[in-house]
Amino acid sequence: MTDVTGADDVLHTLFRSDQGGHEQVVLCQDRATGLKAVIAIHSTALGPALGGTRFYPYATEAEAVADALNLSRGMSYKNAMAGLDHGGGKAVIIGDPETIKSEDLLLAYGRFVASLGGRYVTACDVGTYVADMDVVARACQWTTGRSPENGGAGDSSVLTAFGVFQGMRASAQHLWGDPTLRGRKVGIAGVGKVGRHLVEHLLADGAEVVITDVREESVRAITASHPEVAVTADTEALIRTEGLDIYAPCALGGALNDASVPVLTAKVVCGAANNQLAHPGVEKDLADRAILYAPDYVVNAGGVIQVADELHGFDFDRCKTKAAKIFDTTLAIFARAKEDGIPPAAAADRIAEQRMAEARQH
Repeated sequence: MTDVTGADDVLHTLFRSDQGGHEQVVLCQDRATGLKAVIAIHSTALGPALGGTRFYPYATEAEAVADALNLSRGMSYKNAMAGLDHGGGKAVIIGDPETIKSEDLLLAYGRFVASLGGRYVTACDVGTYVADMDVVARACQWTTGRSPENGGAGDSSVLTAFGVFQGMRASAQHLWGDPTLRGRKVGIAGVGKVGRHLVEHLLADGAEVVITDVREESVRAITASHPEVAVTADTEALIRTEGLDIYAPCALGGALNDASVPVLTAKVVCGAANNQLAHPGVEKDLADRAILYAPDYVVNAGGVIQVADELHGFDFDRCKTKAAKIFDTTLAIFARAKEDGIPPAAAADRIAEQRMAEARQH
């Protein structure tokens, strides 16, 4: 007899909780390769669901399902705010990519994505890279984030960082009346794929940069090229840094929570990480402390703009032009928040939900 312990929790989350509203959730398993994956499609109102594949050693399967649901919902809002004709989807592969990732596993995963017939288009995320998408693409035509040699656009972190930088410029314009980071102290938590490019933009604009990362090699790579960049021991120290103007969470989600928000010294939060708000209500806590929050799924949309463009024959300049509009979109959200008397995160949600609702009527 099959043990279905925990199945009720998954079904409740999918159908009846605040996280619900998803169109489809697919549980994938390939015993031969060790693949266990969850593909979550939140919405196809605006078009095929688009979102990356996260490869992560989740503590439990329930945690993996919850992450897929949260991330896919976030992609619906991100794609809507980026003006893309795509809904939201996300996939997670359960396990440590350092130990179980293999060509056969990625091919098996690609076959599962292909079985959805184009309802879900995948790309890179935490734990997956361009080389991985090249493998997945051999089994699935609905794959983006591939290498230029294989008809793709390559690393999407370049435009993700550019978009976050535009969000920071908009935040500076809104708060200080000038869209420059010159002389501002910016703290970046996570200087991996996106964070390292963000450092370059900020230094070029004249900002003072402070960084931290759990990987020492990532920190060393930055300080070797830019000895002027300061380093803190960990995120706990970074968020308490005296004189910090902007905090940029660029690692995993949940960075803004009941423990971090009360001690944040920054006046602005604008970073690349997905799902930065640990739970509903955190956006109000930020507003109560007069901390300006640039919604994560708005400012980090540069990457999805790039991978979406790949489906139509990639053009970097066209993508960069679209990503530059994140500046105007962020300003519009701040204006809507002020007009409606709500936090920016709620204002962004309203605008995105309006676009999805209008699409469903056609």
